[in-house]
Amino acid sequence: MPVEPIRKTNRLETNTKTLTLMWEEERSTDGSKWKFLEHKGPVLAPPYEPLPGHVRFFYDGKLLRLSAPAEEVATFFAKMLDHEYTTKEMFRKNFYKDWRKEMTSEEKSKITDINKCNFTEMSEYFKAQSEARKQMSKDEKLKIKEENERILQEYGFCVMDNHKERIGNFRIEPPGLFRGRGDHPKMGMLKRRIRPEDIIINCSKDSKHPKPPQGTRWKEVRHDNKVTWLVSWTENIQGSIKYIMLNPSSRIKGEKDWQKYETARRLKKCVDRLRAQYREDWKSKEMRVRQRAVALYFIDKLALRAGNEKEEGETADTVGCCSLRVEHIKLYPKMDDQEYVVEFDFLGKDSIRYYNKMPVEKRVFKNLQLFLENKQPEDDLFDRLNTSILNKHLQELMDGLTAKVFRTYNASITLQQQLKELTTDESIPAKILSYNRANRAVAILCNHQRAAPKTFEKSMQNLQTKIDEKQKQLWATRKQLKGAKTEHKASHDDRSKKKAVQRIEEQLMKLQMQATDREENKQIALGTSKLNYLDPRISVAWVKKWDVPMEKIYNKTQREKFAWAIDMAEEDYEF
Repeated sequence: MPVEPIRKTNRLETNTKTLTLMWEEERSTDGSKWKFLEHKGPVLAPPYEPLPGHVRFFYDGKLLRLSAPAEEVATFFAKMLDHEYTTKEMFRKNFYKDWRKEMTSEEKSKITDINKCNFTEMSEYFKAQSEARKQMSKDEKLKIKEENERILQEYGFCVMDNHKERIGNFRIEPPGLFRGRGDHPKMGMLKRRIRPEDIIINCSKDSKHPKPPQGTRWKEVRHDNKVTWLVSWTENIQGSIKYIMLNPSSRIKGEKDWQKYETARRLKKCVDRLRAQYREDWKSKEMRVRQRAVALYFIDKLALRAGNEKEEGETADTVGCCSLRVEHIKLYPKMDDQEYVVEFDFLGKDSIRYYNKMPVEKRVFKNLQLFLENKQPEDDLFDRLNTSILNKHLQELMDGLTAKVFRTYNASITLQQQLKELTTDESIPAKILSYNRANRAVAILCNHQRAAPKTFEKSMQNLQTKIDEKQKQLWATRKQLKGAKTEHKASHDDRSKKKAVQRIEEQLMKLQMQATDREENKQIALGTSKLNYLDPRISVAWVKKWDVPMEKIYNKTQREKFAWAIDMAEEDYEF
């Protein structure tokens, strides 16, 4: 069937109404997402290459040759030997347990204590390989680049109806060790190799179906046009389903993003009514209504996730708003000159700790005291509430309303307000610092944390060295300028020295701004909220209003993802 030429950024019409019509005329009324879908399938992880003979493994000081399956899993640990993870007891325990499953019976009898294992030579080998890749010649790097481009052209695009669309990550993740975030109880477990027999292919019946590697077969070939994924499989750690989807810059993804933020904007129009409603419900005679109203207050004010039910023992002990237990909160009638303070302490999504002290309204505090009466620490705080009940109530309040819509609304409105408060007509680096501070306020609201990068201290030292050198350069140039004035040299020379001082001052300020920015954001993950919770039109409008280059806020991939917003939003856009 005919295919349109590839579009680099899927740029959309600038007018919202025109854009809406374009998306709606391509939308089917029966719920189907496409009529024709053809692709080449996934790129599987390369097979394991055994280590060269000179790279050895020692157990209890003695050389021990490992079987290929045991050696492969050992290399996963060796590659992480310098990482903090391999020092954690839970990581080591889980790794050792899964590693033993890959050993021969002879290896199991000999390797009985992970602390007697010496992975040093393996680790040094992989470090040398990494260094060798960095030292590659231009020709060698070009060959790798050309091969990657060839694979991209073959596997990185699909045909959906009459559009040639870019696919997201078309490579199956290679086997390795699960890290998780925070202190995840499954850290160190073996992520098994995904084989063709694990993979479900989704394409249209009349397309050319992807071929599995010779001698293998796919788990299933489906023709489900009610979904947009191309490939799926189930990973072994959490039992979750993984997908290969279209690239974020695709037509379908762009429409989905736009709809998400439009739903959050609809909430803005009725949020005052909803807040008045749940405040009224705090006084209800029914306990279930009071609990629902207090939970909604927390979701609104603290951007908490609703919290989904899960199988007991299946994953970490993570909770959301509806699944909070008595042990997760403490009440203080007065604390640090504030009244009615609630202290939250629990593990949220991805085992990231949520800790917060927040003054609440008196009626919320009194209700919480009531909810805690005659309960044990392990009892549910909201024992008359679950996510299904809450979501049903939210749907009744507004079509399409979920806890995530509240989160998106509060994140976007916070960014817009912070940008208005923090931005002044200063230099570009100062404006970017203001933007990142506004973004950080959102990340803190949404509890988007991260561990400080491993290279943080070194990169800060390098940056400080640059700042020190620039300060010396500025001092020397100022001294030259002063000398030129004393000696009454030509005014042209005087002007050039002044310009040099001004240029170095700007460079110094830029470096100092970078240092401040890095320090403030070392444990905050700005990217999560920027990509998932912030209406990109707010950032685009800010960029256009303050003459900041778009690439300073969004990288190339992000500019492609948000091409619709870049085309649509003008500097006067209001969320």
